[in-house]
Amino acid sequence: MNLASDNKNKIPSRRRPLILVTNDDGIYSPGIRALTKAMNDIGDVVVIAPMNEQSAVGHSITLNSPIRVEDYNFGDELSHVPALAISGTPCDCMKLALHELLHRKPDLAVSGINKGSNVAINVIYSGTISAATESSVNGIDSIAFSLDTTDITSDFTPSGNYAKTIAQKVLRSQLPRGVVLSVNVPNIPENEIKGIQVTRQARSQWEEVFVGRKDPSNKPYYWYRGMLNILDQSKDTDSTVVDQGYVSITPLQYDRTAHGCIDVMKTWRWGDF
Repeated sequence: MNLASDNKNKIPSRRRPLILVTNDDGIYSPGIRALTKAMNDIGDVVVIAPMNEQSAVGHSITLNSPIRVEDYNFGDELSHVPALAISGTPCDCMKLALHELLHRKPDLAVSGINKGSNVAINVIYSGTISAATESSVNGIDSIAFSLDTTDITSDFTPSGNYAKTIAQKVLRSQLPRGVVLSVNVPNIPENEIKGIQVTRQARSQWEEVFVGRKDPSNKPYYWYRGMLNILDQSKDTDSTVVDQGYVSITPLQYDRTAHGCIDVMKTWRWGDF
């Protein structure tokens, strides 16, 4: 399946930027519908997203099973938007989109709007952010959007409006190579949002437990339970800014080299064993 051939009458020309939309909550989620609607106002949109929820899968990819692709239609005012549902992970969606399904390289990739914030240490677990990271690796300006709520009935319209504003700015200004934006929006009425602040990740740690049970065959299984503990309440962190009613924009990089440690470690005497 190729969107260039299968949807040649639906894919518009290059007069507007091509925007690729994905998420990790699944193509049926209200967040991706809100994001698609927002991006449709500023560009030609293609949606390639997981069939089912893929939260917290991080940067995983599918290696040992086939990846299925199905047509999807959002209906109503978005019925013209080409959309595909993918049986794999958010990163699978991006890889398939960029290497197989799209007729040209997108000008922008956006992921979300996630149900739940992606602040602090959560950025390494998030499928939402990993999808944006994957497209950034391929040289595409990329943004991940998250709404600070776990309630699926929440109003995603304010976060969609901010997504449109931020996407327009990125399309005009472009991001430095290797930088992904993680945007978190507070779950409050739009007229109560105080503005946008550029932030850093808060230091944090998960307090985790595994609740053990036995199945009917008396074999053990476990349920994961955890609570995010924010260790850094500084005013310039993503979690603090969102709690105070601002939209947080955190620039992330996928180069995980601890550059500040290289010179120090070179002084270690590696032959002393």
